[in-house]
Amino acid sequence: MGMSDIEHETHDRLMNLQKQIENLSGEVVLIGDIMLDRYIHGYANNLNSRAPVPVLKETHRHDDVGAAAHVARGLENIGLDAILFGVVGDDQPGGTIIDALEDEKVDCDGIAIIEDRITTVKTRLIAGREYLISNQQLVLRWDIEDDSPIDSEAHSTIIDQAVSRIAKSDVLVISDYGQGVITDDGAARLINAAKVAKVPVICDPKLTGLHRTKGADWVIFQTRGLDLMAKRLACSDSSEAAKLLIKENEWGNLMVLQGENGVTVYTDKDEVVSAPCTLSEPRGVIGIIDAAAVAVAAGVNLNLAVTDIAHLTNAACECIMSERQNFTLTSSDLANRLGEVAWSLQISQR
Repeated sequence: MGMSDIEHETHDRLMNLQKQIENLSGEVVLIGDIMLDRYIHGYANNLNSRAPVPVLKETHRHDDVGAAAHVARGLENIGLDAILFGVVGDDQPGGTIIDALEDEKVDCDGIAIIEDRITTVKTRLIAGREYLISNQQLVLRWDIEDDSPIDSEAHSTIIDQAVSRIAKSDVLVISDYGQGVITDDGAARLINAAKVAKVPVICDPKLTGLHRTKGADWVIFQTRGLDLMAKRLACSDSSEAAKLLIKENEWGNLMVLQGENGVTVYTDKDEVVSAPCTLSEPRGVIGIIDAAAVAVAAGVNLNLAVTDIAHLTNAACECIMSERQNFTLTSSDLANRLGEVAWSLQISQR
């Protein structure tokens, strides 16, 4: 039994994407909140005698860049030049982030180092039974952060610099984690500048900041976010909520990351495009939105159709979900995953 017409079309689409993704070039202006992700790994064999909490015996730890910084590294790793704008504190975590990004050739000139402000650090404790180490899971996360308004002069400088760079770029990505970099006025200026320059805009928003995404070409949600908005808007289902959000906020496309159910894109033309997840056992989810932002930026840069961008993003998400630990997307990982999915279509019909 051979492949169906739809499977043939999907196979050819994936193989074409694999070729295109290996030859990416272009510049992306990326602005948003920057943070450090810290991971502490160990064994949790027992509960504490004084409280019903696990006792973690640390085996190792490592730091990684997070949020907009993680997106920037992903962009560089797939062949796009990331120009990053944001803030860090004048502290050790801030220095660690900048050093790591500069090692990855990310342009950090737009990162403001602000005295008397702490760099956001998100620490995750990940543990499992000593003899079941492959089944580790998140035990606790604690955050050190400063979400107070950024000094107005410093913030204006960041926005001015980003706006001045947009016309020379191919894509604008706005990564809003609610830490103060993305404000109402700042977001409006950025998106307006992109519209004037005809530069596509991709937003990864906070649900409380959707008004700051008005006019974006692509907005990225996870399933639980769309489900929550459906309840807030008193919609009958997520599809109705997606259509309403697109209309109210003048979005071009709303991409919904559905984990084991793949990726669905709702468009302003009332089209719905889906790409199914092909993993038998999805695992990791940390960094999945960042990977999606990178994939959409790549797709937009290549001027791909919505269906192609959906499949490209689904492959990027599968790269993340196939890993147990934190993971940064690379062009080779993405190309390999596209090839694996295409190959699976062939062998499934033999």
